[in-house]
Amino acid sequence: MTTRYVAAIDQGTSSTRCIIYDRGGVMVSMAQRKHTQYFPEPGWVEHDALEIWHLVERLIPAALASGGIDPSELVGLGITNQRETTVIWDRTTGIPLHRAIVWQDTRTSEMVESLREQGIGADVERRTGAPLSNYFSAPRLRWLLDACPGSRAAAAAGTVLFGTMDSWLVWNLTGGVHGGLHITDPTNASRTMLMNIETAQWDPRLLEIFDIPAQILPEIRPSLSKVGATVTPVPGIPISAMIGDQQAALVGQTALRAGESKYTLGTGGFLLFNTGTTLVRSRHGLITTVAFQMDGQPIRYALEGTNPTAGALVEWIRENLGIIDTAAEIETLATTVDDNGGCYIVPAFSGLHAPHWVSASRGLIVGLTSYITRGHLARAALETNAFAARSMVAALNDDLAAAGVDMSLTELVVDGGMTANNTLMQTIADICDVTVKRPQMAEAVALGAAYAAGFSVGLWTDEQQLRRNWHTGAVWKPGIDPADRSRRVANWSMAVDLASQWDPA
Repeated sequence: MTTRYVAAIDQGTSSTRCIIYDRGGVMVSMAQRKHTQYFPEPGWVEHDALEIWHLVERLIPAALASGGIDPSELVGLGITNQRETTVIWDRTTGIPLHRAIVWQDTRTSEMVESLREQGIGADVERRTGAPLSNYFSAPRLRWLLDACPGSRAAAAAGTVLFGTMDSWLVWNLTGGVHGGLHITDPTNASRTMLMNIETAQWDPRLLEIFDIPAQILPEIRPSLSKVGATVTPVPGIPISAMIGDQQAALVGQTALRAGESKYTLGTGGFLLFNTGTTLVRSRHGLITTVAFQMDGQPIRYALEGTNPTAGALVEWIRENLGIIDTAAEIETLATTVDDNGGCYIVPAFSGLHAPHWVSASRGLIVGLTSYITRGHLARAALETNAFAARSMVAALNDDLAAAGVDMSLTELVVDGGMTANNTLMQTIADICDVTVKRPQMAEAVALGAAYAAGFSVGLWTDEQQLRRNWHTGAVWKPGIDPADRSRRVANWSMAVDLASQWDPA
C-alpha cells in the first residue's frame, strides 16, 4: 500500500517553508529559505513576490527529495501565508507591478486618517468586522493602483490581478499566465477590508470607498476545498486548502470548536478565539474575523487580537542595538536581572494595534535611568509580549460577556518560535493570570495548513484523529503576587498612553 503524505507551503514574513507530514501529524521533511526584506523609507516594508515564488519552485522538490517521497504519495497541499501583505501583477507576463507591501507597512496612515475624517470608520467596521486601519490590504491596494503608472488603465482592461500571498502562489502553482487559478479563501479575504464579514463576498460599498475595481479581485472559495492541482514545479499535486497563517495555527492547535483558542508568538503575537458559527462583534478593540470554512459548510468565526511586534522586537534589538548575537540570547540576557528595573518598551513600530488602534503611535522606551542595563532592556522586551497578551485577553473576555456568549478564555495554548523561551512563557502566565500550555509540536501554522489539506481529501475524516496528535509539552501557572501584577500592568498602561499621544510634526 502506498504511503500517503500531505504537504504545506508556509509563506511567512521572513521565510518560506515546504513541510511534509505523515498521517500522524509527524514532520517527515522540510525545506526552508529566507527572502529579502526591503525598507525603502521609514515605516515602509516590502517583499519581492517574484523572489518568493522562485523560492517555492525550489522548496517543493527539495522537501520531496529530503524525505525520499514520490510526488504521487502526496494526497494534498495546503497553502498558508502572511495575510495582509498585498501584491498586484500583470496576468499576461506574471510580473508584479511593484514589490509586495507587507502587513507591517505604515505608508497608508495618512490615507486611512483622511478616510476616518470622512466619518466612514463605523460603516467599514460594520461591514468588515475590523477597525479602519492601515494594517489591512485595501489601503495598500489603493496606494499601489495610484502609484504604479498605467495600473488603473490596465486594471480596467483586465490585465492586472490583485492578491494576498496565497492568491499569488496558487496562481503561479496552477499555471500562471497559462490559465492559473485566481482565487483566495475567506480567512485571507477577510483581511483585505474589502470582504463583507457576513456574506463572505466582496462588498460593493467597500470597493467604492477604497476605489478598487472589482475585476482585479480573486474568487473567494472555502478554506478547506479541492481547488485544483499544481502545474509547476511538480505537476499533479492536489491543492486542497488555502488558509491565513493565524487561522492555520488555530487548526494546527486543533482549536476547531467554539470556545477554543490559541496564541501564536512569532514575528507578531496573535490571539484567536473560535466563536463557531456565531459572529461576535467586538466592542473592545478586537477584530471579528473568519476562523475557517469547510467546503459545503457555514463559516466559522473568531475574535482576534494582534500585536505585530513580538519576535520582530527581538530581531530589532539584535540587528539595531547589537546587544545580542542571536534571538535565543534574549532569554539568557533577561535572566541576568530579577525584573525590568522600571523600564518598559512599547514597540509600536507600525502604530498601536489591538485593542488600541492608534496608527500614528510609534515605539518608545520609558523608565530609563543610569541603573538600567542590557539585561533590563532584554527583560522589558520579553515582558511587552505578556502585557500585550493581557490587553487582548481582557478585551476578549469583555467582548464575550457583552455579547452574552457563554464562553471565556481561561488558559492560553501557545505556539510559534518565541514559545521556546520559557522565561517569556512564565511571564505571560504571571501577567495574564492564566495557565499557559505549550504543545510538544510548537510550530502550528504549517501543521494547520497540512491538517486542512488532509481533511479536505479524506486523509483525516474526524477531528478526533487530529486531537490525538496533540500532546502537552509544558505548562506554566501564575506565580506572582497580585499586587505586583497590578503595579506592573498600571505602569505598562501609562507607557501605552504615552505612545498613543505621540504625534510628530
